[in-house]
Amino acid sequence: MATTFPQEGILTVSISDISMLKDIKKAISMVKGVTKVKEQRLKPRLFDPETGKYLNDKTMKVIEDARKGIGVTHYDSVDDMFRNILGEEEFKKIHSSNV
Repeated sequence: MATTFPQEGILTVSISDISMLKDIKKAISMVKGVTKVKEQRLKPRLFDPETGKYLNDKTMKVIEDARKGIGVTHYDSVDDMFRNILGEEEFKKIHSSNV
């Protein structure tokens, strides 16, 4: 005698009008056999007109981090930036030769 288990499936529904999300979610959950309705809001993406494509996840993360100041370094002047990049001794050599 074999035991059979009920099979589950997943249905993904995309909607174009986010204001309808609550009503559609409610309507789907009223259908017999629906056990769970989960919403997932997509993050807005930036469009690159040069390529005609939307930016990928990695690029979007870099932009979001930059907006939050993560990984962004601030310098009070260009000289301070070069001091940090080159080190004080190398900066002095280059700076004195260009003056």
